[in-house]
Amino acid sequence: MSGRPKGDQHHIGLLNGFAAYGMWGLVPLFWPLLKPAGAAEILAHRMVWSLAFVAVALLVIRRWAWAGELLRQPRKLGLVTIAAAFITVNWGVYIWAVNSGHVVEASLGYFINPLVTIAMGVLLLKERLRPAQWAAVGVGLAAVVVLAVGYGQPPWISLTLAFSFATYGLVKKKVNLGGIESLAAETAIQFFPALAYLLWLNAHGTLSFAQEGAGHATLLASTGIVTALPLVCFGAAAIRVPLSTLGLLQYLAPVFQFLLGILYFHESMPPARWAGFALVWLALALLTTDAWRTAHRDRATAAALRRNSAAATPADAARAAATPADPAGAASPADTVEA
Repeated sequence: MSGRPKGDQHHIGLLNGFAAYGMWGLVPLFWPLLKPAGAAEILAHRMVWSLAFVAVALLVIRRWAWAGELLRQPRKLGLVTIAAAFITVNWGVYIWAVNSGHVVEASLGYFINPLVTIAMGVLLLKERLRPAQWAAVGVGLAAVVVLAVGYGQPPWISLTLAFSFATYGLVKKKVNLGGIESLAAETAIQFFPALAYLLWLNAHGTLSFAQEGAGHATLLASTGIVTALPLVCFGAAAIRVPLSTLGLLQYLAPVFQFLLGILYFHESMPPARWAGFALVWLALALLTTDAWRTAHRDRATAAALRRNSAAATPADAARAAATPADPAGAASPADTVEA
């Protein structure tokens, strides 16, 4: 990063962000190619081959010190195991949903994920929300009710995807590992159960990897690349563009998935489903507008502080240093929650 101008870095970050969310948005086109493998076999291959891919990547970049540190921290290793369990649920439900004709409902899960993340912040972390965030959560709940009435049951695919991914993100925040390292740790935990399942399928003669030819086997092996490559691009974007920009880019994936569900897979959209999606989009508009305004205000405040600091005389600085801080004026962590 150090050798390039700031503008170039931002441009590279945006390209990587578009690439990451674009690949996540178009991945529903990939899973049907793996039939006749079932969702469980595809999931197992994804775990096994993802570990192979990230192991090669770690060998190339020679980044192994974190593994020894992780093994010496049982609590952190336990959190990684929990994260691996929730992302397993998320991956498995998503693959099954796409290959069972529920692409639109799967896209809804990632539309409502930011709302679930905020709700979990309030319930579990005791965070305080701004009025616009409360309004967004309320509209999101109304959307779920409308969709439940329209479906005749709660949209369990969407809710499972949203809650599993939100919980996964919450746990990963506590683990605090880099993208490649985190994926390596999680897939290492997933590897042996996944390999055992594949060997069990093979012993019963139902492993499609061994029966459908070299092309099919190659596609199954490429699930590792399909899993890891967007994460690599996301990592490159995350260090080059502001979080507010990433917050906007994240909606690209469910938008692409939604459009694919309607235009390519020709899934039905009855009026109740349109109404539910419209409420979800309204909630996201409220959330995004509030986050954008807050980020703009924070940047303006930081710029003003820098200007005041640059204009202050040494005597002013000495007086400021000698003045006790006012706790009531300090910003609380809950005031800086990103959407």
